[in-house]
Amino acid sequence: MQELDQKKTIDLLNAIMEFELAGVVRYTHYSLMVTGPNRIPIVAFFKAQASESLLHAEQVGEILTGLDGHPSLKIAPMEETYRHKVKDILEESLSHEKKALDLYKNLLDTVTNASIYLEEFARGMIGQEEMHNLELKKMLRDFS
Repeated sequence: MQELDQKKTIDLLNAIMEFELAGVVRYTHYSLMVTGPNRIPIVAFFKAQASESLLHAEQVGEILTGLDGHPSLKIAPMEETYRHKVKDILEESLSHEKKALDLYKNLLDTVTNASIYLEEFARGMIGQEEMHNLELKKMLRDFS
Protein backbone atom coordinates (compact mmCIF):
# COMPACT_ATOMS: atom_id res chain seq x y z
CA MET A 1 0.00 0.00 0.00
CA GLN A 2 1.10 3.52 -0.69
CA GLU A 3 0.81 6.47 1.66
CA LEU A 4 -2.39 8.48 1.55
CA ASP A 5 -1.99 11.96 0.10
CA GLN A 6 -3.79 13.57 3.03
CA LYS A 7 -3.91 17.12 1.65
CA LYS A 8 -5.25 16.07 -1.75
CA THR A 9 -7.79 13.76 -0.10
CA ILE A 10 -8.99 16.48 2.30
CA ASP A 11 -9.25 18.99 -0.56
CA LEU A 12 -11.30 16.53 -2.62
CA LEU A 13 -13.53 15.65 0.31
CA ASN A 14 -14.19 19.35 0.90
CA ALA A 15 -15.08 19.81 -2.77
CA ILE A 16 -17.46 16.84 -2.50
CA MET A 17 -18.99 18.20 0.69
CA GLU A 18 -19.57 21.61 -0.92
CA PHE A 19 -21.12 19.90 -3.94
CA GLU A 20 -23.41 17.71 -1.82
CA LEU A 21 -24.55 20.73 0.18
CA ALA A 22 -25.31 22.51 -3.09
CA GLY A 23 -27.39 19.44 -3.94
CA VAL A 24 -29.46 19.98 -0.79
CA VAL A 25 -30.26 23.52 -1.91
CA ARG A 26 -30.78 22.55 -5.56
CA TYR A 27 -33.13 19.64 -4.87
CA THR A 28 -35.07 21.58 -2.23
CA HIS A 29 -35.55 24.39 -4.76
CA TYR A 30 -36.68 21.93 -7.42
CA SER A 31 -39.19 20.36 -5.02
CA LEU A 32 -40.76 23.77 -4.53
CA MET A 33 -40.93 24.61 -8.23
CA VAL A 34 -42.59 21.48 -9.63
CA THR A 35 -46.13 21.95 -10.94
CA GLY A 36 -48.54 19.83 -12.93
CA PRO A 37 -50.42 16.56 -12.56
CA ASN A 38 -47.32 14.56 -11.52
CA ARG A 39 -46.25 17.09 -8.92
CA ILE A 40 -46.69 14.94 -5.80
CA PRO A 41 -44.42 12.00 -6.74
CA ILE A 42 -41.82 14.29 -8.33
CA VAL A 43 -41.74 16.54 -5.26
CA ALA A 44 -41.27 13.45 -3.08
CA PHE A 45 -38.40 12.35 -5.35
CA PHE A 46 -36.62 15.72 -5.05
CA LYS A 47 -37.14 15.90 -1.28
CA ALA A 48 -35.58 12.46 -0.99
CA GLN A 49 -32.66 13.60 -3.16
CA ALA A 50 -32.15 16.64 -0.90
CA SER A 51 -32.15 14.43 2.20
CA GLU A 52 -29.69 12.03 0.61
CA SER A 53 -27.38 14.89 -0.38
CA LEU A 54 -27.38 16.09 3.23
CA LEU A 55 -26.57 12.57 4.44
CA HIS A 56 -23.68 12.36 1.96
CA ALA A 57 -22.35 15.74 3.12
CA GLU A 58 -22.50 14.55 6.73
CA GLN A 59 -20.69 11.31 5.90
CA VAL A 60 -17.97 13.21 4.05
CA GLY A 61 -17.67 15.68 6.94
CA GLU A 62 -17.15 12.82 9.39
CA ILE A 63 -14.38 11.43 7.21
CA LEU A 64 -12.83 14.90 6.85
CA THR A 65 -12.64 15.43 10.60
CA GLY A 66 -11.29 11.90 11.03
CA LEU A 67 -8.41 12.87 8.72
CA ASP A 68 -7.81 16.04 10.80
CA GLY A 69 -9.39 18.12 8.08
CA HIS A 70 -11.72 21.07 8.52
CA PRO A 71 -15.10 20.76 6.75
CA SER A 72 -15.85 23.70 4.52
CA LEU A 73 -18.71 26.05 5.30
CA LYS A 74 -19.14 26.84 1.61
CA ILE A 75 -21.42 25.31 -0.97
CA ALA A 76 -20.50 24.75 -4.60
CA PRO A 77 -21.65 27.45 -7.03
CA MET A 78 -25.14 27.04 -8.45
CA GLU A 79 -26.75 28.77 -11.36
CA GLU A 80 -30.45 29.60 -11.44
CA THR A 81 -31.78 28.91 -14.92
CA TYR A 82 -35.37 29.96 -14.18
CA ARG A 83 -36.50 26.96 -16.25
CA HIS A 84 -38.87 24.94 -14.11
CA LYS A 85 -40.59 22.55 -16.45
CA VAL A 86 -40.13 19.02 -15.19
CA LYS A 87 -37.98 18.08 -18.18
CA ASP A 88 -35.64 21.03 -17.57
CA ILE A 89 -35.33 20.23 -13.87
CA LEU A 90 -34.59 16.57 -14.59
CA GLU A 91 -31.95 17.52 -17.17
CA GLU A 92 -30.29 19.87 -14.69
CA SER A 93 -30.44 17.11 -12.08
CA LEU A 94 -28.76 14.66 -14.45
CA SER A 95 -25.98 17.17 -15.10
CA HIS A 96 -25.54 17.63 -11.33
CA GLU A 97 -25.40 13.87 -10.74
CA LYS A 98 -22.80 13.41 -13.50
CA LYS A 99 -20.57 15.98 -11.80
CA ALA A 100 -21.03 14.23 -8.46
CA LEU A 101 -20.04 10.95 -10.10
CA ASP A 102 -16.86 12.56 -11.43
CA LEU A 103 -15.96 13.91 -7.99
CA TYR A 104 -16.31 10.49 -6.38
CA LYS A 105 -14.29 8.89 -9.19
CA ASN A 106 -11.55 11.45 -8.53
CA LEU A 107 -11.67 10.50 -4.85
CA LEU A 108 -11.32 6.83 -5.75
CA ASP A 109 -8.32 7.57 -7.97
CA THR A 110 -6.71 9.51 -5.13
CA VAL A 111 -7.20 6.92 -2.37
CA THR A 112 -6.70 3.68 -4.34
CA ASN A 113 -4.03 1.50 -2.71
CA ALA A 114 -3.71 3.99 0.14
CA SER A 115 -6.86 3.42 2.22
CA ILE A 116 -9.19 0.44 2.01
CA TYR A 117 -11.89 2.31 3.95
CA LEU A 118 -11.81 5.34 1.67
CA GLU A 119 -11.67 3.14 -1.42
CA GLU A 120 -14.78 1.28 -0.30
CA PHE A 121 -16.52 4.53 0.63
CA ALA A 122 -15.73 6.02 -2.80
CA ARG A 123 -16.87 2.85 -4.59
CA GLY A 124 -20.15 2.84 -2.67
CA MET A 125 -20.78 6.48 -3.51
CA ILE A 126 -19.93 5.87 -7.17
CA GLY A 127 -22.48 3.08 -7.18
CA GLN A 128 -25.14 5.36 -5.72
CA GLU A 129 -24.36 8.17 -8.17
CA GLU A 130 -24.45 5.74 -11.12
CA MET A 131 -27.86 4.57 -9.93
CA HIS A 132 -29.08 8.19 -9.74
CA ASN A 133 -27.85 8.79 -13.29
CA LEU A 134 -29.75 5.74 -14.53
CA GLU A 135 -32.95 6.78 -12.70
CA LEU A 136 -32.84 10.29 -14.12
CA LYS A 137 -32.22 8.97 -17.63
CA LYS A 138 -35.26 6.72 -17.29
CA MET A 139 -37.35 9.62 -15.99
CA LEU A 140 -36.32 11.69 -19.02
CA ARG A 141 -37.19 9.02 -21.63
CA ASP A 142 -40.83 10.01 -22.10
CA PHE A 143 -39.91 13.63 -22.81
CA SER A 144 -38.26 12.92 -26.18
